[in-house]
Amino acid sequence: MHEIFTLITSMAPYLLLGFLLAGLMHAFVPPTLYRRFLGGASFRSVCNAALLGIPLPLCSCGVIPTAMSLHKEGASKGATVSFLIATPQTGVDSIIATYALMGLPFALIRPIVALITALLGGTLVNAFEKSDVANCTTETGSAERGEAQPTTFAQRIKSALHYAFVEMMQDIGKWLVMGLLVAGLITVFVPDTFFALFADSPLLSMLLVLACAIPMYLCATGSIPIAVALMLKGLSPGTALVLLMAGPAVNVASLLVISKVMGRKTLLLYLLAIVGGALTFGLGIDYLLPETWFATPLAEIHTCGACGPSTFNLVCTIVLTLLLANALIRRYTSHEACTCGGTCQCKAEAEGCTCSTQTHTTMKIQIKGMSCNHCKASAERAIRGVSGVTDVTIDLASGEATITGTPDLEAVVTAVETLGFEVVK
Repeated sequence: MHEIFTLITSMAPYLLLGFLLAGLMHAFVPPTLYRRFLGGASFRSVCNAALLGIPLPLCSCGVIPTAMSLHKEGASKGATVSFLIATPQTGVDSIIATYALMGLPFALIRPIVALITALLGGTLVNAFEKSDVANCTTETGSAERGEAQPTTFAQRIKSALHYAFVEMMQDIGKWLVMGLLVAGLITVFVPDTFFALFADSPLLSMLLVLACAIPMYLCATGSIPIAVALMLKGLSPGTALVLLMAGPAVNVASLLVISKVMGRKTLLLYLLAIVGGALTFGLGIDYLLPETWFATPLAEIHTCGACGPSTFNLVCTIVLTLLLANALIRRYTSHEACTCGGTCQCKAEAEGCTCSTQTHTTMKIQIKGMSCNHCKASAERAIRGVSGVTDVTIDLASGEATITGTPDLEAVVTAVETLGFEVVK
């Protein structure tokens, strides 16, 4: 487990920096920017979607409702698929963490591969699929209604810090910890000679990794320690790239949503671009690029493990641990308060909330499929956009949405299901 501690202390400063940059992007880049340039079944819209998606710190669960919302608001199928491919594979936080643990070549190759595979997928969809746009069931601009947006510089900084070190850590913290634990198990239990069996057949090892990675949920950052642990056991750099690219972009949940909302043909083209791109570039790394480019960072991990972490890295590790603990505790213990317009006295969790005064009509629905704060925010925006809704609060842990106002229930269900979620009335 000593090597895993070395991985964590090596990652900590870069993860904190990545989270901070992600928060600043969230607070200072207007959401409308991501919707403005994605319309039309053209290569330009596909390229715009890929370039916008690469730096965004969205995991593969959060990118689904975001992409479905973009498609609903006018993005073509090709642009939506391009966004779906590029976004979960990278992110400013994962690129920085990749540089920290795997070196500059991997940190440069990863976004390049994401860009090319996204362009391939979007172009294929535009060529072979009808570029229809889902009918919008909400009023233009009404999705943002009811949300208090930060206006002053101080408010934006506060919003950036909260998003970076609370919301985002809630979203990917669990998967990051699981990734580190899996890396530890690999280090302890996988024999050093295991991947030597595939030394003469990189393609076979890549197919094995694909078979394991596709059904799993792997976030872009959480997959890094797993890839490093496997490379320390002899996995080829190209196969590690296949894990880094295919793992975050494909999982069972995302496949079901894409098939349901955009059709099976789009799903097949989506998979073709991701799997084909990952295998092509993985083989290119193994056969065309110098092995020393990728072996040197691993050697440095052993060296750093022998000399111990610096004081700065140790302090960053402690800060990261405390922030993760705070975020996860808040994620799994706190619950949203009622917003029905009255004074709420919350009883036992199973009983929910009862209100002494109620000035609006309220309804509650159960939403399945939300995994992160991005999912929750997308669902809230969609519901707010339905005529008659005055407010909505969703408890992420239970999936319960409390809706204030007099909306049509079927319109609410349609708005939520358009994002790929399931509503239980």
